[in-house]
Amino acid sequence: MEKLLKIVNYIIPISLIIFSFSFGLFFEKRGIKSLKKLINKTGLKGSSILVKSLQGLVWLWFTMAGLSLAITSLPVSNSFLTIIQKALLVIFLTSVNLVVSRLAIGFIQFYSSKGEEIPQLTTLFENLTRILIFGLGILIIIQSLGIAITPLLTALGIGGVSIGLALQSTFANLFSSINILTAKKLRPGDYIKLKTGEEGYVQDITWKHTVIQEINENWLIVPNAKIVSASFKNYSFPGKELLITIEVGVSYDSDLEKVERVTLEIAREVIQEVAGGVTESKPFIRYHHFDYFRINFTVYLKVQEFFDSLLVKHEFIKRLHQRYGQEGIEIPCSLPLNYSSSY
Repeated sequence: MEKLLKIVNYIIPISLIIFSFSFGLFFEKRGIKSLKKLINKTGLKGSSILVKSLQGLVWLWFTMAGLSLAITSLPVSNSFLTIIQKALLVIFLTSVNLVVSRLAIGFIQFYSSKGEEIPQLTTLFENLTRILIFGLGILIIIQSLGIAITPLLTALGIGGVSIGLALQSTFANLFSSINILTAKKLRPGDYIKLKTGEEGYVQDITWKHTVIQEINENWLIVPNAKIVSASFKNYSFPGKELLITIEVGVSYDSDLEKVERVTLEIAREVIQEVAGGVTESKPFIRYHHFDYFRINFTVYLKVQEFFDSLLVKHEFIKRLHQRYGQEGIEIPCSLPLNYSSSY
């Protein structure tokens, strides 16, 4: 009879654990799915982030609840019961910390994708958010276990000074990256040209460096402190549309009115037909310089972004050269072919 009672004492807690685990899996598959459909019907923006943050953790909470109830009815010592309860508390707080981290990153991604009010999320912001949330979570877990965190914070403060002195360059790059993002003058996807001549698309801004992909697809790694301390040109700020210039020169015998008319015809044709041109824009030219052997002017064309300028310039020069040949408009060299100089 006593053996039967002992078996019953173990069967009920084990059954409770199995039931809570099974119900948790069922709710994970069915309940979360139903909740997602309900949220989609409400049309609340960003509400789906909550559902994504809970995925994979609901079954764990149900299982922990069943385990917490089960161990109270098991014939175990108080010390073992205390260890299990503290372990469950640590797991629960860690899972809650994970949910908060997912929510924070999810909402930053959501609002950063809506416009320019918040800098676009990068690896730096993602890592800083996780470090901050998990750092606070660890302190909360330590405090919940009955361990005083004041001496720990004091030790971290003293040690932080020594670490800061040893990692001055690292922290310089970190604060430079924060400066870059908060100033909103440089964002992933922008095409930039550094003072030293390197140029390309910004792929990411990490805590230490900025990753730039050149047109030939090579990756350029630049320390953030170098970008902050030097000047650079951003071809995508404040907007990606770009007014490009093409220098042209015609002989002094040319009819400038005809040159302007023909050039603008080709410019409008290129803008309308070549991918990357801003079709609603109006190209224009400006004469600006009497050279030794030609009259120079600049053609202004608007493209959708920097990389489009390569194809637009390519097509414009080809078509303009062909049309000038048909119209008898001469494009002289900077120096005549029979020109020679002596010293």
